[in-house]
Amino acid sequence: MRIEDYALIGDMQSAALVARDGSIDWLCLPRFDSPACFAALLGSERNGHWWLGPTGRKPATRRRYRPDTLILESEWDTPTGTVRVVDFMPPRDRNPDVVRIVEGVSGSVQVSTQLRVRFDYGRIVPWVRRTNGHLQAIGGPDSVWLHSPVPLKGGDYAHRATFTVNEGDRLPFVFTWHPSHEPMPPQIHCDTQLGETEAFWAEWVARCTYSGPYREAVVRSLITLKALTYAPTGGIVAAPTTSLPEDLGGVRNWDYRFCWLRDATLTLDALISSGYLEEAGDWRAWLLRAIAGRPQDLQIMYGVAGERRLPELRLDWLDGYEDSRPVRIGNEAVKQLQLDVYGEVMNSLYVSRTRGLSADDRAWTIQRQLLDYVEDHWHEPDEGLWEVRGPRRHFVHSKVMCWAALDRAVKYVEHFGRTGPVDRWRALRDVIHAEICDKGFDPRRNTFTQSYGSSELDAALLMIPMVGFLPADDPRVVGTVAAIEKELMSDGFVLRYPIAEDNDVDGLQGGEGAFLACSFWLVEVMAMQGRKEEAKDLFERLLALRNDVGLLAEEYDPRYGRLVGNFPQAFSHVPLVHAARALS
Repeated sequence: MRIEDYALIGDMQSAALVARDGSIDWLCLPRFDSPACFAALLGSERNGHWWLGPTGRKPATRRRYRPDTLILESEWDTPTGTVRVVDFMPPRDRNPDVVRIVEGVSGSVQVSTQLRVRFDYGRIVPWVRRTNGHLQAIGGPDSVWLHSPVPLKGGDYAHRATFTVNEGDRLPFVFTWHPSHEPMPPQIHCDTQLGETEAFWAEWVARCTYSGPYREAVVRSLITLKALTYAPTGGIVAAPTTSLPEDLGGVRNWDYRFCWLRDATLTLDALISSGYLEEAGDWRAWLLRAIAGRPQDLQIMYGVAGERRLPELRLDWLDGYEDSRPVRIGNEAVKQLQLDVYGEVMNSLYVSRTRGLSADDRAWTIQRQLLDYVEDHWHEPDEGLWEVRGPRRHFVHSKVMCWAALDRAVKYVEHFGRTGPVDRWRALRDVIHAEICDKGFDPRRNTFTQSYGSSELDAALLMIPMVGFLPADDPRVVGTVAAIEKELMSDGFVLRYPIAEDNDVDGLQGGEGAFLACSFWLVEVMAMQGRKEEAKDLFERLLALRNDVGLLAEEYDPRYGRLVGNFPQAFSHVPLVHAARALS
């Protein structure tokens, strides 16, 4: 299956990817970052999956989400009739459930299912037993139950069934995880949970304040972002997957099931701008817990509950998506210095306050400590927004965001009466601004550059007018945007920075696709510059890259005409929301 052939279901603690043919090929339980029990996405069916659909296994004739929900409906038209499978994960009280309901729409259809549970990312073959007609699989700390009126028969380390569904039939399948040392949890009532899940999402979407011409795309993106929120703590993951390649067959395969401060703050900006302030409060509480301690110990990412150790490992028993190896879990980038995150955190907290989030003295105390760190370290080189695994550099975007951190601190004092060395912050803000314009700008080419002294461009420079560093109509910004359009466009979309198959500008071999966030940034900047028709054209071409249920991966590769990278990606859906608002 292609990456874009998957749909997402989730319960705001974990998520599953459902293929067009009805196979769940990725599911980590009980959390986003837990080991997968279905890992066929990164290997083969032998590494775990759950297929359910008409016998013969073909892609669904059509599928959709129920309006304003995360409930997936897939329908197959067959020579003998039509059958529907409804997939969802109810927002949980305790144990996670995956519910699949087979519905007979018309005629009579022969349906089959195959369940192959493999714990620990496809490595552990569980012990399976039948108890009171229900299947239980146990492996180490994990246990799952399958409840269904359809009996499954074991063989070849899998369980299968074939049955007939007539018009009007409804046959539920419930897959429930719990710790293996605990007894079987109570069974849920599928129709009740379906109704409550639909009501939950409908009520949440009803709070959306966006009413522009792109409401369908915006709402689907907001639902996706909400689904990537870890409800118990307020943390927000970048994506529910690991190791989906940025370059098919290559080594750019990373684990995104963690809470990047940058990604989370940008996600919050999209939610807040659409009327969702409660999530901002939850995230601020998560942030204060996660970064508690010395400001110099701030990390660029954390686990969903604020964990700091995220060691990077390779899973050699998995072949990788389309032979893209290695498959990684954990992320060594956690050790990097990325100075831009201080600006993003300060900006997000400032935006939250301007939208009505209540004041928090403890939050301001920690913000003061973060500002102390920025004052002492802004002049240092870092790994930058794109987490290059090469030498540290003086990235212009990082410096701009250090400027933004101080700018938002000044605004906190001016607008909210906070106390702090505001004159010192103003002075340093001006110093950083002047240095960037001196060392980060190439007057000969009339463009800012990726880093001090370099000739390379960087799509992150599009953030300069978006964070208020310079106006969108400033000649230096106009020149930078023109240079990016000339040198970083591929098939009409924006690359992060110049990269080719035979170079290692970021410390890694291989190419990559167009980073979708960068193209959405260009839409927003075009709109700011009054280029509304060009912006609208690019935006609608970007919308056309979404899959059939409105989801985007991290990148689009023009070489293959395919989505690539982890999926669905918060960092793609966030700027979609902002770009839509800019065009409205």
